[in-house]
Amino acid sequence: MAKREKVMRMSVEQPLWRALTGYRVLTLFYAIGLFVTHYDKFVRPEVAIGFYAVLTVWTFATLPRVANAAGCTKRFLAADLTIALTGILLTPVADAHERIVEGGPTLPSIWTAGSVLAFAIKGGWRWAAFASALVGVANVVQRGALSQDTLHNVLLVWVSSIAIGYVVEVARASERTLARALEIEATTRERERLARDIHDGVLQVLAMVQRRGSALGGEAADLGRLAGEQEVALRTLVSGGLVPVSRVSEDVTEGAVVRAVDEPDPRDDSAPCDLRPLLAPYATAQVTFSEPGAPVPLAAGAARELAAAVGAALDNVHRHAGERARAWILVEDEPDAVIVTVRDDGPGIPEGRLAQAEGEGRLGVALSIRGRLREIGGTAELISVPGQGTEVELKVPKDADVNADVKDPKASKGPQGARGKAEKA
Repeated sequence: MAKREKVMRMSVEQPLWRALTGYRVLTLFYAIGLFVTHYDKFVRPEVAIGFYAVLTVWTFATLPRVANAAGCTKRFLAADLTIALTGILLTPVADAHERIVEGGPTLPSIWTAGSVLAFAIKGGWRWAAFASALVGVANVVQRGALSQDTLHNVLLVWVSSIAIGYVVEVARASERTLARALEIEATTRERERLARDIHDGVLQVLAMVQRRGSALGGEAADLGRLAGEQEVALRTLVSGGLVPVSRVSEDVTEGAVVRAVDEPDPRDDSAPCDLRPLLAPYATAQVTFSEPGAPVPLAAGAARELAAAVGAALDNVHRHAGERARAWILVEDEPDAVIVTVRDDGPGIPEGRLAQAEGEGRLGVALSIRGRLREIGGTAELISVPGQGTEVELKVPKDADVNADVKDPKASKGPQGARGKAEKA
């Protein structure tokens, strides 16, 4: 069955693009109005008329470009700012020197701020600082000196554009956070629906088979035991935190993209993935799995090797402590490392037994557990007291190296394959 993906789009910056479109049109008419009211004071009005003709055509022709982030490319922004700077530098040619010294407006007037705002909305406060700095330099050049009024106007444009750019960046971050919250909510609702359906049907049947099988005994008891194990595994699967959800919300022209179902690319070993789904299948009637309530991110390659090492440790428990031995898996998510502890209530390992096993060529602990952890930069510590069980602590740093040539086929087949082929200790 094809996977269904529910997609919602949201954008907090789209209204800013619409406002910028209106601002450019209004400020164009304002600049032309200033020119018309002071026409007789221009020494070369034909220069101003030519510039306003170009500015008018450019403004209306580029309205679709400033309607969204996709059309507002770097090349367009550079051309738009170039027209604004050209108008500023042409002001001394068209206008009288006395008016310029007295603080008269430039030819584009406040239309220039629209170009700077486009930089701010598109690229944030750094782009805004760059564009406003160029506008400030052009204003100083056209006036011929840095007067108090010029400095005031330059600083006003510079500070306001940086503030708007910073607000846009914060809005985008909030948008991504909201998108992530919505997709978590959607995934949780779907998980709860599946859990209800499974609980009302499959889990109740498995529980009944386990009870009746235990009561009948014989082969029916084995069937009941298997049903009990499947019930535990299924309950773990439908419990919280085991459905993969997307980790990144995209920023596109229409806004953030929320995907209810988005599995990571399994070919990318460096991409982070949640460790919990890899360990959950190990939970049975004899194996208790304890996990944090939040995802445990780890590089995909390192997560698979760690899960395979856990499978090897459990395989040793089944072989040497018996099928009825109980085991516990505990996952701890530390700030700089992930720690997985596998503990059992078996008879423990006699002192010197591991060294003897290695000497006899049985390298289960040496290769399947310690070797795997060593290849990804982790460590494996084994603590065993005769008569009190065994504890294996597997520690993998968050920045574990997953680029080593550790493409173990047992690991790629998941927990079941790793457990079935782990070497004897």
